[in-house]
Amino acid sequence: MIKRELLLESPGSVKYIVLNVLSQLTRLLASVATVFLMADLIRKLTMGISLEAADLLVFGLWVTLLGLIRWGTAWASSLTAHLASADAKRILRRRVYEKLTRLGASYPEKVSTGEIVQVCVEGIDQLETYFGRYLPQFFYALISPIILFAVLSQVSLRAAIVLFLCVPLIPLAIVLVQKLARNLLRRYWGRYTRLGDTFLENMQGLTTLKIYGADERKHREMNEKAEEFRDITMKVLTMQLNSIIIMDIVAYGGAALGILLAVREAMAGTLQLWQGFIVIMLSADFFLPMRTLGSYFHVAMNGMAASDKMFAILRLDEEEEGSQTLSGPMDISARNLTFTYDGEVDALKEVSFSIPAGSLTAIVGESGCGKSTLAGLLTGSLRGYFGSLTLGGKELYDVKTDSLYQSVTLVTASDFVFSGTVRENLQMADPGADDARMTAACQKARIWDWLATRQGLDTPIGTDAGNLSGGQRQRLALARALLHDTPVYLFDEATSNVDAESEEAILEAIYAFRGDRTVLLITHRLENAVNADRILVLDRGRLIGQGTHRELMETCPGYRALFDRQAQLERFAREGDRP
Repeated sequence: MIKRELLLESPGSVKYIVLNVLSQLTRLLASVATVFLMADLIRKLTMGISLEAADLLVFGLWVTLLGLIRWGTAWASSLTAHLASADAKRILRRRVYEKLTRLGASYPEKVSTGEIVQVCVEGIDQLETYFGRYLPQFFYALISPIILFAVLSQVSLRAAIVLFLCVPLIPLAIVLVQKLARNLLRRYWGRYTRLGDTFLENMQGLTTLKIYGADERKHREMNEKAEEFRDITMKVLTMQLNSIIIMDIVAYGGAALGILLAVREAMAGTLQLWQGFIVIMLSADFFLPMRTLGSYFHVAMNGMAASDKMFAILRLDEEEEGSQTLSGPMDISARNLTFTYDGEVDALKEVSFSIPAGSLTAIVGESGCGKSTLAGLLTGSLRGYFGSLTLGGKELYDVKTDSLYQSVTLVTASDFVFSGTVRENLQMADPGADDARMTAACQKARIWDWLATRQGLDTPIGTDAGNLSGGQRQRLALARALLHDTPVYLFDEATSNVDAESEEAILEAIYAFRGDRTVLLITHRLENAVNADRILVLDRGRLIGQGTHRELMETCPGYRALFDRQAQLERFAREGDRP
């Protein structure tokens, strides 16, 4: 139950664990001294020794002093337990965070966000008991029976031997429970993380589920997974309850056995009353440390099961960091580019294209054709492609991650806007930007007119930008992207879910980049791509056409059919809006 990996990850916690054990041992010695003082008082009373006021005063002072020592060591024990666990939690969370930063934006390919959140929050919180309570109690429970045996053997060797031999029954019960609990808790955390993954995925995609009428099906799936989790939780609780009952029987039964021996010896005259008092008072102390260890054991086991998940994350293979940097105007080129998510179905298959620097290229196609997959590859959030994908003539595999992030800016329909102020959100893209630059970016994104009627750059932003409309939120995200000032901009459905006025303003800003920056516009609405320098048409992961709008209307039947279908739908929508 001592996991060496955890201690190696948090060496600073060891000193606090040692101090915790020492404080508990000091408290034990103070308790033993108090019992002996009271036993000595009983001895004097039974032997008819007269006690003067000075003797009672000394007795009271000693008891008070020992009480203060016990109180002080209890406080020190709580403090060191907190420091040990706080240090461990801080270090372990930082280790996971550093691992994720090394994995880069492509980490979701290897571990789900839901699992990371559960492991880093509740999972590592479970380790608070492991470091702060279980480990100190483990060592204290090993040492305290030896000290009590040495003390009690001077009073009653028989009782000391019996009590000392009964103590190992509790750790034996713990070992037996551990063997049963290990697989059970592993299954518990497996189902827990799967439930969390499903919940997070459904919440993030709730709007899409409602649109396609799939919310009821996902609701049933959630209920099934929740029922599976409830079932495994009940099994864990049943296991814990049964083990606690066994440990209680051993602990209280052992203490009762020690007391019976003391009573028998006292009745037989081989043990005096004050000696019997010592045996009775210290019998429970033989078992209480082990019993307390058993109560911490279950939470510690849960934390250790979570730590297995954490170490699995820490052991994930890291992509080899590239050595090249990007600079200057950048063209984009792909040769036989292929990518698959599950190793079976290709999201992109042998795609080849060339995008000149400073041009505006639209990428279109039906949902699931591979548009966002291509965006993920260009921004580094997806790795493991086959073929060639170059930026500025350099293979993306060979480019440093930091250089890629400083060269490509991605704007999506779900860019996060943080609570705070407009200024704070904009400075995330460029901490050194002055008010003039931020104002200019807002003007280009067509949001400054609205901000000027509020508090300008100091306009407050609510939680999840709840005080902004969808169009305002998207234009603020666009202004932030403008401040990032990179050679390549990638707009992935940046005009989705906004009103017509905001869509027009955003498109104006996007097309204004043409000539100065290399721009990729991923859009489901072909009308937005008509004026692009080049259009790439994807269908089921394949590139079925490329060229200008006019060229594709003449040479690409798939593009022409998609454009005509959308035009017809929009015409029906406009006619339906007429009074």
